[in-house]
Amino acid sequence: MATLILPGEWIKNWEKSGKHEFVQLCKELTEKTDHGSEIRDIQAALYELCWQVVQGNLKLDLVASVLGDMMELRDDMPSILADVFSILDLETGALEEKNKRDHYTQLVGACLFFVPEAILKERLDPETLESLGLIKQAHQFNQKIVKIKTKLFYKQQKFNLLREENEGYAKLITELGQDLSGNITSHVVLESIKSLIGCFNLDPNRVLDIILEVYESRSDQDEFFLSLIKSYMCEPLTLCHILGFKFKFYQEPNEETPKSLYHIAAALLHHNLIELEDLYVHLMPLDATIIEEHKRDISEAKQIARKLVMVVLPSEKNEDKEKEKEKEEEKNERPPDNQKLGLLEALLRIGDWHHAQSIMDQMPSFYATSHKAIALALCQLVHLTVEPLYRRAGVPKGARGCVMHPLRNKRAPRPAENFEDLRRDTFSMLCYLGPHLSHDPILFAKIVRLGKAFMKEYQSDGRPDVKDKMDTLLSCFLSIADQVLLPSLSLMECNACMSEELWGLFKLFPYQHRYRLYGQWKNETYSSHPLLVKVKAQTVERAKYIMKRLTKENVKQSGRQIGKLSHSNPTILFDYMLSQIQWYDNLIVPVVDSLKYLTSLNYDVLAYCIIEALANPEKEKMKHDDTTISSWLQSLASLCGAVFRKYPIELAGLLQYVTNQLKAGKSFDLLILKEVVQKMAGIEITDEMTSEQLEAMTGGEQLKAEGGYFGQIRNTKKSSQRLKDALLDHELALPLCLLMAQQRNGVVFLEGGEKHLKLVGHLYDQCHDTLVQFGGFLASNLSTEDYIKRVPSIDILCNQFHTPHDAAFFLSRPMYAHQILSKYDELKKAEKGNRQQQKVHKYVAACEQVMTPVHEAVVSLHQARVWDDLRPQFYATFWSLTMYDLAVPHSAYEREVNKLKVQIKAIEENPEIPLNKKKKEKERCTALQEKLQEEEKKQLEHVQRVLHRLKLEKDNWLLAKSTKNETITKFLQLCLFPRCIFSSIDAVYCARFVELVHQQKTPNFCTLLCYDRVFSAIIYTVASCTENESHRYGRFLCCMLETVTRWHSDRATYEKECVNYPGFLTIFRATGFDGGNKADQLDYENFRHVVHKWHYMLTKASVHCLETGDYTHIRNILIVLTKILPCYPKVLNLGQALECRVHKICLEEKDKRPDLYALAMGYSGRLKSQKVHMVPENEFHHKEQPARSATPASQQNGPGSTGKPATSTSKTEEGTSEDGDRGKDKSQGTAKPVNKANSAAAKVTTSNGNGALNSTKAVKERDDKEKSGKEKKEKKEKTPGSTPETKAENRREKQRDERAGKEERVAREGKEKTPKADREKVKPDEKSSKDDKAKAGNGEPMEPSRERDAIKESKSKEKGDRSAVAGSLKSPVPRSESAESERDHKRRKLDSHSSPSHSSSVKDNSIEPKEATSKHHINFNSVARSKSREREPEKKDSENTQGRSKEKKEEKDRKDRKRDHTVNDHETSQESKRRKDENGTNSSKNSKSTSPSCDSPLSAEKEKSKRSKSSSKEKAESVKPERTSSGGKKESRHDKEKSEKKEKRDSSGGKEEKKHHKSSDKHR
Repeated sequence: MATLILPGEWIKNWEKSGKHEFVQLCKELTEKTDHGSEIRDIQAALYELCWQVVQGNLKLDLVASVLGDMMELRDDMPSILADVFSILDLETGALEEKNKRDHYTQLVGACLFFVPEAILKERLDPETLESLGLIKQAHQFNQKIVKIKTKLFYKQQKFNLLREENEGYAKLITELGQDLSGNITSHVVLESIKSLIGCFNLDPNRVLDIILEVYESRSDQDEFFLSLIKSYMCEPLTLCHILGFKFKFYQEPNEETPKSLYHIAAALLHHNLIELEDLYVHLMPLDATIIEEHKRDISEAKQIARKLVMVVLPSEKNEDKEKEKEKEEEKNERPPDNQKLGLLEALLRIGDWHHAQSIMDQMPSFYATSHKAIALALCQLVHLTVEPLYRRAGVPKGARGCVMHPLRNKRAPRPAENFEDLRRDTFSMLCYLGPHLSHDPILFAKIVRLGKAFMKEYQSDGRPDVKDKMDTLLSCFLSIADQVLLPSLSLMECNACMSEELWGLFKLFPYQHRYRLYGQWKNETYSSHPLLVKVKAQTVERAKYIMKRLTKENVKQSGRQIGKLSHSNPTILFDYMLSQIQWYDNLIVPVVDSLKYLTSLNYDVLAYCIIEALANPEKEKMKHDDTTISSWLQSLASLCGAVFRKYPIELAGLLQYVTNQLKAGKSFDLLILKEVVQKMAGIEITDEMTSEQLEAMTGGEQLKAEGGYFGQIRNTKKSSQRLKDALLDHELALPLCLLMAQQRNGVVFLEGGEKHLKLVGHLYDQCHDTLVQFGGFLASNLSTEDYIKRVPSIDILCNQFHTPHDAAFFLSRPMYAHQILSKYDELKKAEKGNRQQQKVHKYVAACEQVMTPVHEAVVSLHQARVWDDLRPQFYATFWSLTMYDLAVPHSAYEREVNKLKVQIKAIEENPEIPLNKKKKEKERCTALQEKLQEEEKKQLEHVQRVLHRLKLEKDNWLLAKSTKNETITKFLQLCLFPRCIFSSIDAVYCARFVELVHQQKTPNFCTLLCYDRVFSAIIYTVASCTENESHRYGRFLCCMLETVTRWHSDRATYEKECVNYPGFLTIFRATGFDGGNKADQLDYENFRHVVHKWHYMLTKASVHCLETGDYTHIRNILIVLTKILPCYPKVLNLGQALECRVHKICLEEKDKRPDLYALAMGYSGRLKSQKVHMVPENEFHHKEQPARSATPASQQNGPGSTGKPATSTSKTEEGTSEDGDRGKDKSQGTAKPVNKANSAAAKVTTSNGNGALNSTKAVKERDDKEKSGKEKKEKKEKTPGSTPETKAENRREKQRDERAGKEERVAREGKEKTPKADREKVKPDEKSSKDDKAKAGNGEPMEPSRERDAIKESKSKEKGDRSAVAGSLKSPVPRSESAESERDHKRRKLDSHSSPSHSSSVKDNSIEPKEATSKHHINFNSVARSKSREREPEKKDSENTQGRSKEKKEEKDRKDRKRDHTVNDHETSQESKRRKDENGTNSSKNSKSTSPSCDSPLSAEKEKSKRSKSSSKEKAESVKPERTSSGGKKESRHDKEKSEKKEKRDSSGGKEEKKHHKSSDKHR
């Protein structure tokens, strides 16, 4: 009560100022009009004043006079004062101080004259009244009160039942039921009611009940009855009890609460005549029951879902379905009589959202709106709320729409006039509706359209002051989409229009928002509500049904079913479909075709579902073997490509996903990008291109499209445009390129740690190929401005973004081409001059302007010393040009044009094609033909301009600061190797560029050295390649070999293209080039020797790789060998060495590593088919007769000591002595080239000029020795001992010699030999051993133990036969046994070493001669003699007859050769003198330059062995019939007769040889 405290000053100075202040305060309080609060304030003031008197602080009379004055202020002031006295009565009565009680009674007594007694008697305690003298006795007064109350409350004087006072109640009902249309108001009726109550003693509560009954029957007269009840009503609780009693009556079983009762209850609530809390307790069912029911619904729904997923037998299935149907029908027939929901519906119908919301809050979420009536009532309310805004902003053009009449209820939610108003009530109403907006599709469409209108406003309105408001509204719309629109779509029955309508809104959101919504929809929404749980289960069941029946044949029908199902529940459907595709990739094609009936929204959802499936953390992206990417990922990737190409789906999300994965250092998902670019842009990545395709790829865009790809590239214009737009709009083009370029090394060094090497290689290739493909797409699809704007300069790319140089130049190359062309066009326009010369000058000027900054930028990429050898200009030129710039593929253009001509002809001749179609097709083909021809012309002009530019530049390309060797090293390291493995076209480009640099006569560029380094060092490069890089490296080698082969095959070509070119100078240090010094040039024959050496080195490297047993080595070398097959092997014995090793691989890997087996088998088959094109070594290169070291070719030329001469494999035991002679010739022929090759190796591989010169001198000296040897031999041949008999004997000895060499080789190779090789070796022994013959026939290998026995036996015989052997071979150096065995031991050590690097290849050459001679000594008597006895009778006749016929021919040949030698000898001596004068170097120092292993302790012995060999060879050759090779023919041809004779002999020999090959093939 004491809220107003009187200040202490007032009390102290009461008479002076306090009294006046108090009266003033009271006046102010009475003047205030504040709905009852002023009475409280006055009561407080009076209470304070009276309390001061009770306390004794103020005198009684002073206060009494003030209170008397106060009575005039208000009429009810006595009553107010009486209230104050009654409170003080209670308070003082409880006090112990008696004086305070006395003060109180005195105060009341003093006020009696202005406060009426009746009021005091009403309010004061009987004891107080007694003390004041107002009543006599308190006890009697109390008794009187009791009697009066009993009379009032317990004696019935009013009638409650209608029959007790039927007339009064009848009149009352008549009064309430009268027509209210006139001037009858509630006030008039109330007065009549009062009279009736008074007249007939009607019970007022019963009257109120009857008023409610009549209101219920006349519920349209809200206004009248509500105002009547308001003026009639005593207190809200009474009304609430009466309503509660009515509701209670309907809670009986089989009773249904009428809607009218709900209506009046709602109306009374809405007008605040009753409180919801008071009424809610009277309604049934209890809240706990409702919650229980909701839980039961959810568990039932989940059970149904579980049943649908489980496998059920058909009979059980039918029974379950019937039961469920019955349950559903029961539910639908008898809606639960839930009074709370009934009241809620009524509240919504009249627009009382506030009370409706309170009821809904008491229930589980969406429980209320899951009842259709309530959902529809709420929808109606939302309709009315959004109507004005929808009319203004949401109605689409041309739509009328039905007008909604607003509620007459002024207290209903206010309609929204702008978007901000939606936040007031509309959004919360929609959230309460949730998925049940599905009951009203029209409202659904309205909300979506409002969303669209808002998004347009949001995107156009950029004012900062409204930004926050707009952002809040945007988040509201997103929430509505998440909680209301998408769940409602799930419950709509396949409504495609709604789906499209919703897409109209969703497409305005960025994809991040959309995907978030889809994620919520897919993973959370379906578990929030029982209905949605059931819908999800039904969708999955239906999806299973469709997918089981989906085939290529019924795509259309299944597609329609898929479309129908996807309109409502796309996430669930696609999730299931994708899971199936991941298992069965053969579903991809029918699924993609069946998706044509989807809506735009569904396509977008599909994109999201694909990304979610790709990002599934539970799935492993590798197979269990950890070597390959999982098939599910491959399936999804190919689906991506197909779907995104065929249908207009937004790509941004997928591209961003790949980008994010790359950022995270994961490159698996590049597979997706690769597929998407391939399908959408038609750009394939394949290293399996044919040479025709590759050639087409070096032309213009039109030629590429027509002839460069496997598939027909058609109709990719739209899809590639979509891909380009997605990349540019989201700024992903450059980031993807840079990330891929960086990720290549990341695959190896960051990802590759625990992964299998094979997988790392695969991922690296995938990353690289995708980069090449993607870069190609950008280059061909982006406009010049777009490209230049996005790609930074080369130094920024490399230094700032850490892009590898090859990738950086790959990205920059199109930019340079664009810039040069645009600059060229500018210059042409500026100065009109059409002469070709002027144009070329302008082009060069344009190149300079564009490339000068590039040259400067390039310098920062490498250390300063790099530029000592290469100029930045050369480096930039190499990296900036492409095959398009270097050559015009005329044949490819011609081929495509001819194809089109054939096509036109076919169209003309086809009678089935309609005329108009014929015309169109012909026009298309003709236009294409013209385009191709125009493109060819354009390219031709361009190439001419580029070549002119290069001609001008070339003199400044290479500096002579260091040796040519170092220059070539830098060129290979920084230019050739990185680029040749970048792409197939780059591989061709590199080879072509080397040839071009040579053709341009570039100073300081040694072509020979370049080729030598490329062919000599392939082990390491091959071993470091991935699988795809091997393909490209192989292609590069093939192109390089093609050039070399062209020069090798024809002297005229060689002399035209190589002689007098600085690239073929053999003095490497020479600066400048005069071209006149013939001695410094490599002549044709020496070049052929060099080429043979390269072939030999390739074979050696290949054999080494094949023998390592390492997966990568074997795979890569097989790929490379397959690629270079057109150009290598060309020499028969090298081919056989390879064949032997590959055959071994086939056998070893058949069960271990099937992929290697497949590669080896493929290569083996193709190698056999190439055999017909191989030539014996003496045809491949020709050398002057006696070889420097007379080692059998089989030992000297077979790399890794396994190669065999052509004859040793093909010759059979039955062969005549003539075959034997031919074998001898060939073995000599094959022996020669290696020495040549070695000399060439010395020439080419030395890093300074002196070495080269010395090596050539050494060669000349050896030649001199050989010639003198020849002369001696000829003298011997003239002696009378050279009879036919002795010749035949010598021939036989030669054959035995060879057989001995073979058997020794068998022993040395041991287990390494393949069965095939063994079979071929066993053949010479067929006659002597039938067991061996059988083994050879069955393909069994010779047992190593038996071979060893044979060797031991021969060694034991050696002692006895030593003198005879020495005599027959005339070896000048006798050997002790101990030295022999020691050498054998060392030789075995060397043979067992399985790593023939390039130094070891030379070592082998230097060691092998010694081995060969020792073997001749060992095996000659023991093995060969025993076999010769068996053969002698068969062979004697044939030998005698053939021997004589050859003698005459041989003598002629020898004379010719002698004449040649004397001429050559003279030239050579002069040459060597001149060179000595030039360089002043000592030939003796470097005479052994071919053998880096000269410092070994065996060097002295080697020299001896060489000497002995050469003498034995001379002896053997003195009795050997001569048959020259084709190479030899060219050299020694002087007059026509001799040449004709030789040709005849050769042709007959060729026939015999063919027969011989056939028989050996049969035998095999």
